[in-house]
Amino acid sequence: MQHAVGSPLPPPHQPGHGPAIGWSPAAQHPGPHHPGAHLGAHQGPAPVPPPPPAPGYPVPPPGPASPPPQASAPPPPDTTGHVPLPPGAPVAMPSAPSAAAAPDPSGTTLAVLLIGPAGAGKTSVAKYWADHRRVPTAHISLDDVREWVRSGFADPQSGWNDNSEAQYRLARRTCGFAARNFLANGISCILDDAVFPDRPVVGLGGWKRHVGPGLLPVVLLPGLDIVLERNAERSGNRRLSDEEVARIHGRMAGWYGSGLPIIDNSQLDVPETARILDDVLARSIASPPQW
Repeated sequence: MQHAVGSPLPPPHQPGHGPAIGWSPAAQHPGPHHPGAHLGAHQGPAPVPPPPPAPGYPVPPPGPASPPPQASAPPPPDTTGHVPLPPGAPVAMPSAPSAAAAPDPSGTTLAVLLIGPAGAGKTSVAKYWADHRRVPTAHISLDDVREWVRSGFADPQSGWNDNSEAQYRLARRTCGFAARNFLANGISCILDDAVFPDRPVVGLGGWKRHVGPGLLPVVLLPGLDIVLERNAERSGNRRLSDEEVARIHGRMAGWYGSGLPIIDNSQLDVPETARILDDVLARSIASPPQW
């Protein structure tokens, strides 16, 4: 069968023969045989002499001989400014200071988890605390990371379901990964999340798995009236119904008796709460909580 138009198709690949590299139409439709053609297949075509100059024109002088080919120069060194960073690893428990030296949390690299209900002031306190430390400190907000999802965001206001649960867990893992990398490079972290005491596996236990045993949890738990007042000042999907706020606050009461430090900031402003947080962390460094 012959093709009326178009170029001939490449030969099909057959097992054991490798890919059809170097195939050309001329190989499939050879022209008339010429002596020495088989040499050209391996050595290339013979050089063609330049055409003679036209009558009456001077012959141009020969140009300089092209330099012989040289070996390619080695690639230049890496000048992109890339700085290798230590890999993140689980955060170890902070070592207790000597008896002669009082612990100073403001100058120590720490990983802190600030727990509390919606409207407790976690984000405001965490930002202020991170802003006023003597060592580099990052604030990692679970809600901010959770809202990285734009299309398909599972808003808990629309009802708690498997999608919102999965996105919360994914955000916690992402925050834990970021915290480990910051801490491995000498940058303290404070994370905030509404962790429930009655869900230790996905709550506090999950944070311990994601960050490490050196994470220091602190509970921020003002009164219900304060929480409702602060929640009313919120907007967007971070504002919850009064019923939901009251339900969350009631579940948070389970932290009493858990052994974790609790700060009641009902009558405290943000700077005062941050100062007390430093005091609590100093005690946690000296005697880490069992959790």
